[in-house]
Amino acid sequence: MSGWQMMGGWWPGIGPGWGFLFILLVAWALVWKGMALWKSARHAHKVWFVVLLVTNTVGILDILYLYVFSKKSKSVER
Repeated sequence: MSGWQMMGGWWPGIGPGWGFLFILLVAWALVWKGMALWKSARHAHKVWFVVLLVTNTVGILDILYLYVFSKKSKSVER
């Protein structure tokens, strides 16, 4: 038995079934973060872009930005 297996796998004390849940959680967060960063960059929301890039709230802040805080750009009237 190798030292890695003796330590409990990829994380000590956590069974192997949790790895799949962890991968799903990471994928979930990446999708929402990507959409929020894309929208904040397109709308030139520099502060939101940095906040969304630096924080990791498993998609919660990203979803709030997309549906609550980002407003549709008003077209410039001539």
